[in-house]
Amino acid sequence: MRILGIETSCDETAAAVYDTEAGLLSNVIYSQIHTHQPYGGVVPELASRNHIKKIYPVVHQALDEAATKTGKLDAIAYTAGPGLMGALLVGASFAHGLGYSLNVPVLPTHHMEGHLLASLLTGNRHKPLHMLLQEVTFPFLALLVSGGHTQLFYVQKPGSYQLLGESLDDAAGEAFDKTARLLDLPYPGGPSIAKLAVGGDPQAFAFPRPMLHSGDLNFSFSGLKTSVLVRIEKLKQQQAWNAQSKRDVAASFQAAVTDTLYTKCLQAIKHYPARQLVVAGGVSANLVLRAKLMELQQKRDMMVRFPEMDLCTDNAAMIAFTGAIKHSKSKQATAHTFNTAQTIMAKPRWPLAEGCVEERVTDHRD
Repeated sequence: MRILGIETSCDETAAAVYDTEAGLLSNVIYSQIHTHQPYGGVVPELASRNHIKKIYPVVHQALDEAATKTGKLDAIAYTAGPGLMGALLVGASFAHGLGYSLNVPVLPTHHMEGHLLASLLTGNRHKPLHMLLQEVTFPFLALLVSGGHTQLFYVQKPGSYQLLGESLDDAAGEAFDKTARLLDLPYPGGPSIAKLAVGGDPQAFAFPRPMLHSGDLNFSFSGLKTSVLVRIEKLKQQQAWNAQSKRDVAASFQAAVTDTLYTKCLQAIKHYPARQLVVAGGVSANLVLRAKLMELQQKRDMMVRFPEMDLCTDNAAMIAFTGAIKHSKSKQATAHTFNTAQTIMAKPRWPLAEGCVEERVTDHRD
């Protein structure tokens, strides 16, 4: 079974082809970073226009690199949410139009579910799907850290996700972006701060580790960002704002975020039976965070899994892979899981929690 995946939730136009027997055949990403950098963040209207321009050539390239044609596709998976509404509609409309023309099912897929499952592809890109799933140990804990989300889940099986905690304000990636602007660093903030922090002292400033003793598994990062702002203003007043203090602020901020995420994961491990922690989303590419969370393997005898670097940020491989799992389940289920109404689905806000992931498939076949 061969699945085309399409991702247009934000500022990457991506397409990939996943085969349940041969694994990942292609993964093409067109990034709009340079378009949005002058504005310090993603401009929704510009993102939508760029998706319209790029979606056909990106899909065409993904099919070429997979050495396949549209007639060989068994289904099409696309990101239905969460994300920017205009951006989502571009991918959704393209997927449904192509699915209708090919007479194949179209699968609306959850963006964060894709991130969560992407780490399973690490080292297994060309392994048959049924073998790959047999090797995964369920249940496991999952930390999703991206520009829009910071969440902890208890994963009992694909499609069954219990939300344990989430950010009550800024997501970790959002905090990186906003702090980068305070430091006059380019968008996206995560890589910029990580690069600057290399020459800094992570213990130079005692920034807060929010909600470590809240008694729950929720996060908060807006206060941390404010603390950075206050520190920068104080350094400027003291005429101590220079290249080195800037590096120290970046390193200290990064350490505060890392310590917070690590501690919350540690708290989750103590209360939920799991032998594996999966970390996913754009912030999971941060090397300091990876090194810190890897300590859990020795301290708690727990396997920690990260996606490979090209699968951390938004991509279509994770959507095609998730779609393959979804389609395999629907083929084994009864016919009522198929929705013959040709409805384009796009959800800017779509919680990923137990029972919230729809199994609906729009079946364009006669």
